[in-house]
Amino acid sequence: MLHGKSVLLIISGGIAAYKSLELIRLLRKNGLTVRCILTDGGAKFITPLSVAALTENKVFTDLFSLTDEAEMGHISLSRETDLLLVAPASANILAKMAQGLANDLASTVLLATDKPVMIAPAMNVRMWQHEATQNNISILSQRGVLIVGPDEGDMACGEYGPGRLADTEEILRNVKIYFGKKSPLADCTALVTSGPTHEPIDPVRYIANRSSGRQGHAIAAALANKGAKTTLISGPTSLPDPAGVKVIKIETAQQMLTACQKALPADVMVCAAAVADFRMATNSNKKIKKSNGKIPVLEITENPDVLATISKTKKTRPKLLIGFAAETHDIIPNAQLKLKDKKCDWLLANDVSEESGTFGGDNNTIHLVTADSVENWPQMTKNDVAKRLAERIASALIK
Repeated sequence: MLHGKSVLLIISGGIAAYKSLELIRLLRKNGLTVRCILTDGGAKFITPLSVAALTENKVFTDLFSLTDEAEMGHISLSRETDLLLVAPASANILAKMAQGLANDLASTVLLATDKPVMIAPAMNVRMWQHEATQNNISILSQRGVLIVGPDEGDMACGEYGPGRLADTEEILRNVKIYFGKKSPLADCTALVTSGPTHEPIDPVRYIANRSSGRQGHAIAAALANKGAKTTLISGPTSLPDPAGVKVIKIETAQQMLTACQKALPADVMVCAAAVADFRMATNSNKKIKKSNGKIPVLEITENPDVLATISKTKKTRPKLLIGFAAETHDIIPNAQLKLKDKKCDWLLANDVSEESGTFGGDNNTIHLVTADSVENWPQMTKNDVAKRLAERIASALIK
């Protein structure tokens, strides 16, 4: 599939640049011709000589090289290739791409190209999560730029979180998908719920839970990365919006149900949100105060069940409906009862007891429960859970 195809690899600055050498090796091993542009920042971490040795091609670095520009070299570089791949893609080069800057060879080539562009971001977790970077990613996604990663893990700076360059094998897999002309879920629509809900008591207080939204957001990102047209309906979280995903923000359970019903139909729906079971029977529009030391009585009522309601809606019920069972004890038996009660297709059960560290934490341990089986997954990061689930969804929908 890759023989005869060519990639122009742009290596920008950052410690992850050293991984581009392994990426070059993998790309060439799979039959691709690779040429490289090495930015000034990238050249602080790896040398043009090492890149040239692995590609067996000249390495380009200077926009104003008389030799290369005699025939408008930046134009030919941008167009005489099948795919432009930026790996690692630093926050700086993402900003240049989003704003259309062209002040060096790499950014000029990216602005002048008429070929598809794929990026693999890599940067410090705070830089990745910064609103400016997320806005730039959103702009690039809307323009059709293909995005791989980033992964979550330990950083060279000592911090932990999203921002690591995607594994080189994962980048290669996405290149193969591109040249295969079809992502696994390219013809599918996906709906994901995430985060907690906030049920107001009065203008100051609310009923909520400890959900961070990390798992739901990671699932939405994984489905979008597989090509699904993805909508994420999220309760209040501090997380950035996943790239390439339509995000609808809500606060209450009733708002979440209404937003889900409006977003349907969809091929697959993953209900990962921790929806509050109860809300106030009456919501005070004034702060409730103590009166002569008496504790006020709060009357609560049951919230709508988003998963069960969607399951019963025959006309718009997704082909594959997946729920989560957040349990503190008897994890699998409770999940099996919930699967039967909610009438969904799959249920992902997990332990959210305080000692598990699941709520607000980085890891999760999943039990995939279906009508006739239980599949126990080992503990892994929430990003890895999302990727594994996306693979399973693709296998189930594409037969």
